[in-house]
Amino acid sequence: MSEPRDPIYLDHNATTPLLPEVVDAMVPYLREHFGNPSSAHVYGRRAREAVARARAQVAALMGAAAEEILFVANGTEANNLAIRGVTAALPEKWYVVTSVIDHPATTEPCRELEQHGWRVRWLPVDETGRVRVADAVNLLRNYTALITLMHANNETGVLQPIAEIAREARARGVLVHTDAAQSVGKLPVSVEALGVDLLTVVGHKFGAPKGVGALYVRKGTPLRPFLRGAGHEHGLRPGTENVASIVGLGVACEVARQTVEGEAKRVRALRDELWERLRARVPGLALNGHPEERLPNTLNVRFPGVSGSALLAVTPEVAASTGSACHAGEESASSVLTAMGVEPRAALGSVRLSLGRTTTHEDVVTAAEALVNAWTRLVD
Repeated sequence: MSEPRDPIYLDHNATTPLLPEVVDAMVPYLREHFGNPSSAHVYGRRAREAVARARAQVAALMGAAAEEILFVANGTEANNLAIRGVTAALPEKWYVVTSVIDHPATTEPCRELEQHGWRVRWLPVDETGRVRVADAVNLLRNYTALITLMHANNETGVLQPIAEIAREARARGVLVHTDAAQSVGKLPVSVEALGVDLLTVVGHKFGAPKGVGALYVRKGTPLRPFLRGAGHEHGLRPGTENVASIVGLGVACEVARQTVEGEAKRVRALRDELWERLRARVPGLALNGHPEERLPNTLNVRFPGVSGSALLAVTPEVAASTGSACHAGEESASSVLTAMGVEPRAALGSVRLSLGRTTTHEDVVTAAEALVNAWTRLVD
């Protein structure tokens, strides 16, 4: 009797499988090259050289200089270092700008700043989930230290107009940080094209292991560490480096640099086919987000007449997610979708389907069929 097939994985915005090249590159640094990069002996030198190589690979993916890359544990740490580090280095400025749909790894540090006397300006979004450039410009006033906006939303995949906003911000002397956790590795990202001063990278979003990330810091950007210890990572992130995972992140960036454009085109075609198959058989199905300005792999849709969590509960063939939260047995609608003007009850019917390198045409056909059949059973 054959083993049942694992569900089709359509949750690549949450985490992706490790690339085989990443695993192969990491193994020697788990088994053999165990040295501390700060040590002077040969074991330390090997580890130090591996970290330097990975730093150059991460930098190359986004068009940065190697010395502008800091390794961190995750996106939350990178965002905290960017936001708290800049504001600590510029005590004479008292405003920070962010959006109402940013990730908690951004919004929570901003709320903490509010508790310490900073004024945070919260940008709304339009019905497609995008910040209006004019709204952002209106908030870039004197004594603004930083504007921090996610590049791509984790629920809808919608891309923000970072380059346009950064151009206006930097002309006014305001530093710009973008959380690019969802976009790096999924579409070409250039720090120069975006015009940002700081940019967050997260390894597990594109084939590197969990527990490693990076922060791009443009040369000359004022930044103060919030962790205290030794002088690792240019004195901005103390602690012995996670060498094996850093190596894995470097290799994932190298693979992405060589393949990202072709892979984005392939996945976009599969995503659009999934949308067409669902839309053809689910009357009233709606797209959450911008029809064009979004990640090539992300499809967030509202199924009419059902809860998204209930739909996925009776679709064991598909591993996906919703943006809703459940507390004490009651669901609450995604704050991202309600900020876009989606009525809360309708928002509860939303499902995020995010594709990746392992997604095939067969997966799309099977997933669409399973979701349509489950929806039909629930509404009958």
